[in-house]
Amino acid sequence: MRRALADSTFLRVYVLLALALLLTFGLALLGLAMVDQVRREHHREQLAQAPMRLLTENLAALEPDQYQMWLTRQARHLDMTPLVLDIAQVPLNFFSRTRLERGSVLVHPLEEQGWRLQSLLPGGEHVLQVEMASLSEHQLRGLTVLLGEWLLEVDVEARAGRLERVLGGNIPVELRDTPPESLDPYQLTRLDEGEVVIRLLPGRWSMAMYLELVDSKDTVQWLVVGPVESFEPLPGELLLVLVVILLAVLAATIYLIVRGVEARMARLELAATRIAGGRLDTRVKVESGDFLGRLGMAFNGMATQVQSLLRAQQDMIRAVSHELRTPVARIRFAVQMVEDMTDEPSIRRQLQGIDGDIEELDGLIDEILTYARLGSDAVNGREIDAALVDCRSMAERVIDALRPLHGHLELSLAEGPDVEAIAEPRYLQRAVQNLVANACRHARSRVVIRLQGEPQLVRVDVEDDGPGVPAEQRQEVFKPFARLDDSRTRSSGGYGLGLSIVQKVMTWHGGSVAVDESPELGGARFTLLLPQRRETLPGN
Repeated sequence: MRRALADSTFLRVYVLLALALLLTFGLALLGLAMVDQVRREHHREQLAQAPMRLLTENLAALEPDQYQMWLTRQARHLDMTPLVLDIAQVPLNFFSRTRLERGSVLVHPLEEQGWRLQSLLPGGEHVLQVEMASLSEHQLRGLTVLLGEWLLEVDVEARAGRLERVLGGNIPVELRDTPPESLDPYQLTRLDEGEVVIRLLPGRWSMAMYLELVDSKDTVQWLVVGPVESFEPLPGELLLVLVVILLAVLAATIYLIVRGVEARMARLELAATRIAGGRLDTRVKVESGDFLGRLGMAFNGMATQVQSLLRAQQDMIRAVSHELRTPVARIRFAVQMVEDMTDEPSIRRQLQGIDGDIEELDGLIDEILTYARLGSDAVNGREIDAALVDCRSMAERVIDALRPLHGHLELSLAEGPDVEAIAEPRYLQRAVQNLVANACRHARSRVVIRLQGEPQLVRVDVEDDGPGVPAEQRQEVFKPFARLDDSRTRSSGGYGLGLSIVQKVMTWHGGSVAVDESPELGGARFTLLLPQRRETLPGN
């Protein structure tokens, strides 16, 4: 299984997603259980708050030696086991003691059944502890009667103050001067007889207790306790919030899982883009033996093989070109010797033609060597030696070099601001010179160089008024030894490598070359786009 997970990316992703789902739902169930438990304990403490305050208020009015007698009587009436313990006898941790001192009631479930309630008596030296099996109707009646007796001990005006001392939790208690309107005649009769009336509220799953209070002055008041709400499950709003949180956690988990796969795929894409741009030394970091890891290893092997083949090809081209120079030099020497040995005009004309062919062959060898050198630099991953180039001065040097060779043409540099480019000076000038030479071969009367500089880009346009390049063949002209069917034939001169060299130079610089129609001269317009990055300069 571990081997299968290591070798299969998709199986591993599916297993991780399944584990994420299980973990998320497990955490959700655990969170709901914890929230429900905390709410249940809080509900119990709120229910116990008012009864425990009532008992502690009654005990506060007694002397310590009277505690046991009063508690014994209340134990029979309330069906519970109350005790008064010294605080030192009660095992309390720091948090429990702090809560007692703040007036809270501690509720502990018993091992058998029921609860143990603890509350701090006034003075802070004793703790009232009550153990009860369950909350029954008998206990509710007894507590209501105890509260009524305690209120009858004082005048009507003081009862509200006493009632404030026992109020707390989620059990509302109030005194009314009129009979409760929600009771029927039978329940009101029972109230007049001194009974505690318990009324159920089914729609709210709660109950309320009523007791009529008559003091020695025949003043009548009605004590209303409740409604006492039952424990309710989590509300829908809270469940919705929990679901949203769970979905967010699940979404974040899935995002982290998919992001890892996506990041590895992005590295493969970046490597492929760099290799397509001529950086054949690029390799992918292999991190595992799964599908993507095997893909990375295959990718690296492919790149190594391509780089090796291209290196061998470039080495062969360079070696052949170098070797051609020796026989060409011998042929040139032989032609010069024959030319010195004869004065026949016809023979001299033939020898001059041969000498021109030798010059053309020398130029072709030079172009092939340049093309091979650029390819070798790209294959071996050599970085360009970038420097700051004054483009206007470079363009003027190109014009000065080519103007004597094309006296019938007008070669000019368009007016404009100074433009500086970060590039390899020698190769950039070679690219511009190749474009201008190509334009001179096809122009009728005029060739123009235009320069445009931007913060992140330098643009060089070379335009002529020749026949132009057909739209369907504008990508073909950059292929080595490519020939078009119209004016760009061997009769126009050139070897078919000049534009290929331009494209290699621009690719090596991270730029591009394109051809379209000149809007001003009507012929071809070749455009060099050279990106600018200051950090490529030495020392940056």
